[in-house]
Order: sequence, then C-alpha cells, then structure tokens
Amino acid sequence: MTAPAPRPLLVVDAANVVGSVPDGWWRDRQGAATRLRDAVARLTGTGLPQLPGPLDVVLVVEGAARGVPDAPGVRVLAAARSGDDAIVDLVRQETAQRPAVVVATADRGLRDRVTALGAQIVGPRTLPYP
Repeated sequence: MTAPAPRPLLVVDAANVVGSVPDGWWRDRQGAATRLRDAVARLTGTGLPQLPGPLDVVLVVEGAARGVPDAPGVRVLAAARSGDDAIVDLVRQETAQRPAVVVATADRGLRDRVTALGAQIVGPRTLPYP
C-alpha cells in the first residue's frame, strides 16, 4: 500500500493574525490564539479559495500565547523564541515535501523570507477570525 500524497500546508502566524483584529486580544493572548486555532480548524476540510482542502494546518504561537494545545486538524507549534524564525524553519522543511505551502501573515519581512523559500502568502483577513 502506498502512503497518501502529502496535503497542502497552511501555516498561520498567530500573533500577526490575532493582532490584525483590535478586539482586546492583548488582555488574553492565549485565549485569542485558542479562538484562532478553533476558527482555522474548519479549514482542514474546506481549505481556502486559493488553497483547496483538504489541507494540514499549523498554528505558530509565541510569547504569552504558548501553551495552546493542538486541536483536531490543527497542530500548534510553540516557538521557542521568534515566531517568524519558527515559521521560516517550518517552511524550509516543508516546501520540498508539499504540493503547496501557504503562510497567513501580513508581516512584510516574514512574507519576503518565506516567499524566497517557495511559500505563497495570504493575508490575515483571508482566515475566519474572529
């Protein structure tokens, strides 16, 4: 039996996506990241207009948002230091193995770093948050 083909990967820059919505997230960073995790979990089956499902989702958290557990369909990666560096490392590892790697962020510096590695970009408003 052959292994299933790898699915596209959506990498979510949690700090950037949560920070794009002025809803008081700064008072409860872990709660905001948990709400985002739950919202993007729906995308594993449906995908996005520019990235049809099914797909794998990795939510990258940092700082006070560390401690958010995985959820069905969403792997949570707690960055040891910089969330951007963790995203770049993940993209570097995954681009050769996946049909597509898409990063959800509006961070210009991060966008430049991951597109240089072959990733595509979507903006925070592409995701179902809040």
